[in-house]
Amino acid sequence: MAFDARSFLKTVSESPGVYRMLDDGGNVLYVGKAKRLKARLASYFRTTGLNIKTRALVARIDDIQVTITRSEIEALILEQTLIKSFRPPYNILMRDDKSYPYVFVSQRHDYPALEFKRVRQRGTDGRYFGPYPSSVAVRESLSLMQKVFRIRNCEDSVFANRTRPCLQYQIGRCTAPCVDYISREDYRRDVEHAVMCLSGKSEQVTIRLSEQMDAASKALEFEKAAYLRDQISDLRTLQSQQSVEMDQGHADIMALAEQPGGASISVLAVRQGRMLGARHYTPKNELGLTGSDLLGSFVSQYYLGHDRDLPPEIIVSHALTDQDVLESAFSEQAARRVRIAHQVRGHRAQWQSLAVTNAEQHLKTQLSGQDQMDKRFANLADILGLEAPAGRLECFDISHSQGEATVASCVVFEAGGPVKSDYRRFNIEGITGGDDYAAMKQALTRRYKRIQNEEAKRPDILIVDGGKGQLSMAREVFEELGVTNIILLGVAKGTTRKPGLETLYIETSTNSVTLDSTLPALHLIQHIRDEAHRFAITGHRQRRDKQRRTSSLEGIQGVGPKRRRELLRFFGGLQGVSQATREELTRVPGINAQLAEQIYLALHG
Repeated sequence: MAFDARSFLKTVSESPGVYRMLDDGGNVLYVGKAKRLKARLASYFRTTGLNIKTRALVARIDDIQVTITRSEIEALILEQTLIKSFRPPYNILMRDDKSYPYVFVSQRHDYPALEFKRVRQRGTDGRYFGPYPSSVAVRESLSLMQKVFRIRNCEDSVFANRTRPCLQYQIGRCTAPCVDYISREDYRRDVEHAVMCLSGKSEQVTIRLSEQMDAASKALEFEKAAYLRDQISDLRTLQSQQSVEMDQGHADIMALAEQPGGASISVLAVRQGRMLGARHYTPKNELGLTGSDLLGSFVSQYYLGHDRDLPPEIIVSHALTDQDVLESAFSEQAARRVRIAHQVRGHRAQWQSLAVTNAEQHLKTQLSGQDQMDKRFANLADILGLEAPAGRLECFDISHSQGEATVASCVVFEAGGPVKSDYRRFNIEGITGGDDYAAMKQALTRRYKRIQNEEAKRPDILIVDGGKGQLSMAREVFEELGVTNIILLGVAKGTTRKPGLETLYIETSTNSVTLDSTLPALHLIQHIRDEAHRFAITGHRQRRDKQRRTSSLEGIQGVGPKRRRELLRFFGGLQGVSQATREELTRVPGINAQLAEQIYLALHG
């Protein structure tokens, strides 16, 4: 029996709260929150405007359970608790639940070590530094601190039972406090310097060490001065290796990158101005959420309900829909103000840009993996009924600005991904401005005439962006040139022009199919189409800018650099020259009536 949405909505409250959508087996499909439950739930059952993924979710609903809360913040926290408990298939899920590692310094031990800790324990008599994005980042920091300040790294049980120095002392990585080779005060000073460096204050430590070195040198303690000199040298090396060293800033930076077939979120941790590294996530966008909503869902799930430090500032790549609610919830959890920022400047903008670059690179790596590409080609072969996956695909697109500087692009994909060395651009000439069909015909004719003459590799599939009309034009070119054994595909965007709603025309305009947005074959088609679009736009902009930088006075016989300069100076610019009459042109020094006539005709046709 179908879910009776109309009857259900009559009973729903307008209060804030959380809703759970269940299937006929009682399994939770989706958990959501709302400021006004009735309005939010009604949006799922409207007759128009829903994407394919949301319609698929609604079709599976057998029951909806509602929990009313006192505020939207309470609803947000309850939503994250339920998501972690039920892990619904249509929600954004964090697949990586590993705890973040820390560096720990005990305050009870006379000779404390720098320790690796996976879990931060409350009430511990010591200080934690982090969290670090990975164990590699922690071990790198520990190694650097031990190298520079020679802090011990042994267990307390080992330290208490040593009778002679270990190998770490022999190689200059420890001062052997276990056998009293260093005083408690001197060791504490080294630990204090290491703590300052972990807090992002390495420059202050360098200044302090420099002062101590000068004092030791004046006191003729040359061995101590040499030791301090080596510490300063090691610290300078450490500072030069830091990608970000601002001595300020305590923030997490989260950036989202999206492409057909996947999304990636990179989280960068900055503590006391030091970039501690990055961690990457690949959330599944089962409901086709916008970038802002997808990142907002991730951010809330990342912090709420976790024993994770909330920094004073969270920098994001997209403006979040529920930013005010998230800020209030985070501030309540941290017992201090937490700010979410999207538009930032200075070094914070550099962090944001770095996070975006990390997300894009991680996503590119994920999508271009050979396994992923093999799945896409194999799925396309199944849809087209091919015995084996295609070996080579070509895709064409057209770009211009209201008919100006028209450029056609041709991009090539093979089993390993894009083959950029085989990309080509065609400057389109001799057509009516804005006639995309004529532009496509010219580009295809030029390209496939070369292929017929065996001057270029023959593709297995040709994809044209534009649907029925462009497909028919490609078919016409193939018939004129006698091209055979190449499959033709036309890709038409849906009415909303959103990715995932494309219609695919196979060979003819009457043979159409709409692919599910989750299919690898559609992701491959979207990828090559978007690449053709990018390549065409880049070429068009370069050609347009070059034309606009070239004066229309150039090429007119008898008008050299000096006369061009006189014309532009007399009329105040090229626009004034174009609007001038023949008589006005003759007033310019060096321009007679005959030359004025020639210039006028050149500018006005």
